[in-house]
Amino acid sequence: MRCGILGLPNAGKSTLFQALTMQKVPAENYPFCTIEPNVGVVQVPDKRMDQLSSIFKPEKVVYPVMEFVDIAGLVKGAHKGEGLGHKFLSHVRESKALIHVVRCFEDKDIGHVYQDVNPLRDIEIIESELLLADLATVQNRIDKIKKPSMENKEMKKELLLLEKLLDFLNQGHPAVQFQTEIHEEFFIQRLHLLTRKSMLYVCNADENHVKNPYVQQVREKMGENRVLSLSGKLEAELAELDEPDRLQYLESLQMEEPALNRLIRSTYALLDLITFFTASSKEVRGWTVKKGSTAPQAGGVIHSDFEKGFIRAETYSVEDLFRLGSSSALKSKGFYRLEGKNYCVQDGDVLHFRFNV
Repeated sequence: MRCGILGLPNAGKSTLFQALTMQKVPAENYPFCTIEPNVGVVQVPDKRMDQLSSIFKPEKVVYPVMEFVDIAGLVKGAHKGEGLGHKFLSHVRESKALIHVVRCFEDKDIGHVYQDVNPLRDIEIIESELLLADLATVQNRIDKIKKPSMENKEMKKELLLLEKLLDFLNQGHPAVQFQTEIHEEFFIQRLHLLTRKSMLYVCNADENHVKNPYVQQVREKMGENRVLSLSGKLEAELAELDEPDRLQYLESLQMEEPALNRLIRSTYALLDLITFFTASSKEVRGWTVKKGSTAPQAGGVIHSDFEKGFIRAETYSVEDLFRLGSSSALKSKGFYRLEGKNYCVQDGDVLHFRFNV
């Protein structure tokens, strides 16, 4: 799953990306330092992996991962190609969800593309550009099918839906708020609209980000559950340290873990993802699936044969395992289950698949 990191130039996108992925990427004090997107794969922190490893003592441990993309900074007029607009919007379109980095720090040595720090204005600029790009996408599709729809019933249905959507967008509403029936979803999905993507706002502030007034403005406007605050500079410093020094530094800051761990988990949830596990003395591995996936679909993440020839899944919850201490105790207490093809996989399931092809 790919998550795009976007924001105005000099908001701290590349610093955040570098801290997340441990990649050395340009992060300079001038607009459009990032031109081509940087891509990095990041482990999803999960303490349950450590607990499973302590029980099974495997030869190999493989964490679930996510892909992050550092997208070039956007400016007003991007929908018309201003700055790196066309490139920016194409990379946004390819991302499943978005992290919007909002500058909430003052620093006379790091210029702001609009001269002063104003996070609500900056958010409005980016969201307006995404909305304007979506308006153009919908209008282009309407223009393409308007004439053929006179003789094609399906196109006529699509045209009526898109005209409603165009009116909705023109009122300033993002596409994610547009209500559709199940049979209409296909018409909307194939447009790959930018304002239909889930978005998490990350306030890049100073070390005192909890009491930062700019952060409070964003929280009040966008809602607590959609906003996460951190210090990109501090997270970058933590990422450079080895494990013992990092733990000592975190302790001195009275932090249990880097804020980036919260960011990764929040992004995971933003994409509506859950983790199931496979566990043995050979390997403990975390696998990523969409919430609501069936057992055969989860098996298909491991290998297509698991889905094609699915017979059943042997499963139990990691929480039950941690509580009882062993697989044999799970079986004797009745917590070891056999599930069929309609079983909906739960976050924290340990699965063993039976299949035949």
